[in-house]
Amino acid sequence: MITCSSAACTFSELKTRIETRQARVGVIGLGYVGLPLALLYTEAKFRVTGFDIDKHKVATLTSGGSYICRIPPTEIQGARSQGFCATAEFSSLTEMDAIIICVPTPLDEYREPDLSFITNTARAIAPHLRAGQLVVLESTTYPGTTEEVLIPILEEGNGRGLKAARDAMASGEDQFFVAFSPEREDPGNDSVARRDIPKVVGGLNAQASELAGALYGSIFNRVVPVSSPAVAEMTKLLENIYRCVNIALVNELKLLSLRMGEQNTYVFGPCSYLRTPRFRGSAYRTVVQRGFTIIPVVRKCE
Repeated sequence: MITCSSAACTFSELKTRIETRQARVGVIGLGYVGLPLALLYTEAKFRVTGFDIDKHKVATLTSGGSYICRIPPTEIQGARSQGFCATAEFSSLTEMDAIIICVPTPLDEYREPDLSFITNTARAIAPHLRAGQLVVLESTTYPGTTEEVLIPILEEGNGRGLKAARDAMASGEDQFFVAFSPEREDPGNDSVARRDIPKVVGGLNAQASELAGALYGSIFNRVVPVSSPAVAEMTKLLENIYRCVNIALVNELKLLSLRMGEQNTYVFGPCSYLRTPRFRGSAYRTVVQRGFTIIPVVRKCE
């Protein structure tokens, strides 16, 4: 058995630990994205620790309860019996082989992306970072956040002189690996299993992409590698913009339809069945609002 939870772990050692389910996985942010992800890794026989600054969430999970309606307490209890635990003590991050960040990115009062959760989390990770660890950001954000915001904080705050692996053939010695993989949770949708949702992965270098691909490939049926973290960040932005624009369009068409005296179901229902190999499209339903604070906002040019 390969052990490197308290010392430097090379690329090959970490990949072996992931493939053999020996890697310890830390998930930061136990909300509607992080908690389901932690449960998937626990189900796949990884040793998983969840981290959250909300001590109420930690206490609820520790007692075998749940604060997310679609996750029953029995699922939490089953995960705990397989070794899952939750904590508010970030010092335990040193023991993790992979650290996955799933914190929120809401809009601030000026409707600009609020990255404070990401920056504060990076500052909390940095003192406990060790060589050979894999750090993955999942939070929805604008292209460039991983390389321009997250990595500088991790490099400057670790106190060991560790740098993010950028070379084509980095070994992992005195370095850590970084990747971005956008969360694609679809709360309330029971028609598609979580593991059937394709996962996009973009590493800072080839080794980071390979490690992140192996990590996510252990719980998702399809991993889609892209060339860089920024490309992965852009795929999420494009997906969210596509969704928001089309939902807004359908809501406007509903209002037009009602003014014409036609029930919108008579219009949108048939259109949903007109999708063929030649005329491809998506089925849309009118909704009260566009959903969560997932941001289709591109950073302003400076």
